[in-house]
Amino acid sequence: MSAPDASTVPDRATVVDALRWQKFPVLDDGFVALVDCMGDDGSVVQAARVSYGEGTRKVSDDRQLIRYLLRHAHTTPFEMAELKFVVRVPMDCWRQWIRHRMASVNEYSTRYSLAIDSMQATGDDAWRSQAANNRQGSAGLMAKSDGERLTQSEHELQNFARKVYEERLEAGIAREQARKDLPLSTYTEAYWKIDLHNLLHFLALRMDTHAQLEIRRYAETIGQQIVAPLFPLVWEAFLDYRVEAMRLTRLDRETIQRLVSQSGSQAFPASHDAFLAAQDPSWKDLTRSRERDECLEKLVALGLVTRSA
Repeated sequence: MSAPDASTVPDRATVVDALRWQKFPVLDDGFVALVDCMGDDGSVVQAARVSYGEGTRKVSDDRQLIRYLLRHAHTTPFEMAELKFVVRVPMDCWRQWIRHRMASVNEYSTRYSLAIDSMQATGDDAWRSQAANNRQGSAGLMAKSDGERLTQSEHELQNFARKVYEERLEAGIAREQARKDLPLSTYTEAYWKIDLHNLLHFLALRMDTHAQLEIRRYAETIGQQIVAPLFPLVWEAFLDYRVEAMRLTRLDRETIQRLVSQSGSQAFPASHDAFLAAQDPSWKDLTRSRERDECLEKLVALGLVTRSA
C-alpha cells in the first residue's frame, strides 16, 4: 500500500466535522456514529517523541515512526488519541462488544425509558448452520426454503414478545421488570469512548473472519468509515501489521524448516501428506489439533502446501 500523500489529505477539522453525528448503517436497523475525536496521526507521533509541536519533521518521517511503533507493538503512544461513538446494536451482539473492557460506556436504560421498538430480523437467505469444528462459530448458509420457515417463526416470536412487554407496561408493571422477556435481538444504544490503541485491538479481533458476522459488520464500519479517514497513517500500518499480517510461531517455523529439508529440490507447493510428515511431533498423535490446522492455513496462504482433496 502506498503512503498517503500529504497534499491530498483533507484538513483534520474538516474530516471530523464531516463525520460527526453521521450515522453509518449496520445490519437492518443498527448504526455507528462518531460523537467526538481527540487527536490524529500527529498525536501518536508527538507522544512517541515526547515533545511539543511538529517541528521540522516530514510526513514521511511520521509515517515511518508510526509503522515502527505498530510493527514492534509499542502501544502507549496510540493511547493518546481517543474516539467517542454512539452505537445502536442488538443486545446479543452488544454482549460480545462490552467484553472489551478498556472503554467508557453509558448504555440506554430500559429501567428509565421504554425499550427501543426494534429487533434485528434475519432474512430467509441469511440463516447460518453450526460449524462442525468450532463450537462458537457458524458454517455455510442454510437453504432458503428452510430459512423462510425460520424467518416467519422469528417474526411471530418477536411480535409476541413486544406485545407482552407493552401489555405489562399498560398494566402498570415497572419497566425494570416488564423488560425481562424481551429477546436478545432487541436493539440497544450506547455511548462508547475508547483510546486508539484499545480500539485497534477491538478491530483486529472483531474484523477477523473468525468473529461473528454481526459484530464483524460493526467493526468493519467503524474501521473503514471512521478510523481510516481520521488516522490514515495509523490505519495503513494497522492493515499492514495487524489485519493482513501473519504470525509464525516456533512450531510453525520448525515445520517449514522440516518441510523444506525433506522436500529437497521438489517444487512447491508440497502435498498435504508432506505437511503431515513435517508437522510438529506434539501434533502427530492428535486426531484434532487447532494449532495444526492454523499452521496448515498459514502454509497454504504462503504457497508452500496444497490443501488435501
